[in-house]
Amino acid sequence: MDLGRLSADALASFAVFADHLNFTRAAEALRISQPALHVKVQKLAETLGRPLYLRQGRRLVLTPEGEAVARFARDLDTRVTAFLAEIHGRSAARTPTLAAGEGAYLYLLGDIVRPGIRLINGNRAHTLTAVRTRRADLGVAVLDVLPTDVDAVLLASYPQTLVMPEDHPLSALPSLTLADLAGSPLVVPPPTGPHRIALERALRAAEIPWSLAVEAEGWPLLLHFVALRIGLAVVNGCVTPPAGLIQREITDLPAVPYYALHLRDRADDPLVTGLLTEIQATLST
Repeated sequence: MDLGRLSADALASFAVFADHLNFTRAAEALRISQPALHVKVQKLAETLGRPLYLRQGRRLVLTPEGEAVARFARDLDTRVTAFLAEIHGRSAARTPTLAAGEGAYLYLLGDIVRPGIRLINGNRAHTLTAVRTRRADLGVAVLDVLPTDVDAVLLASYPQTLVMPEDHPLSALPSLTLADLAGSPLVVPPPTGPHRIALERALRAAEIPWSLAVEAEGWPLLLHFVALRIGLAVVNGCVTPPAGLIQREITDLPAVPYYALHLRDRADDPLVTGLLTEIQATLST
């Protein structure tokens, strides 16, 4: 390996690409052409002798080696920034960065969202990647299986609930089981989403017939379609339905656990501990 070809410019460019996982948007952020960025990333991969990203369907995802390179690039940038600040006799400013999905921001972390915190919005996979590559100091996500390469701290668990109009017949029941959903038209996420996959698996295992009312992305849109009486929706218990809708716990579906995620070598980092303490304090109240 010719380490002399491992330029700081290529590393910095790859870190931006890792943020976007899209050559067009990353090139725009770097103010260079897309072909130029593609060459930088390709040469970096050739220098390291490892693929740094791969394509999954229409998406680009980082390989484990790509995550390591992005993490190294951000570490290097942090060290250079701190060094330059020290040379000029000032402290390097560090802004805490939080990564989470739309649902977590809307219904779990609302009081945490404030000036002074940099926010990254993405699904579960994007949140994990942001933490692994040090783009985010802390991530918050629902996890069915705990990753082995990051620390996961349980924040809260919520039951799964059925949301329906207040005058729906099922609203008269204090709680529900999957059997109560038999024959119901459901508003559900797209087929590849983890919530949809888990819900379909549970309904199939319980042999509960149901029909598809509409597919929608994100809790707010699901609730909107329920308010229009297009169907009913199964959502996490932390989701607050708008006026006119009511939710009931589905007792034979598993609770949904939200975790805070951070790299293990950052367990004592003030940016990580500060964010985690603030989130825990907010949720406890």
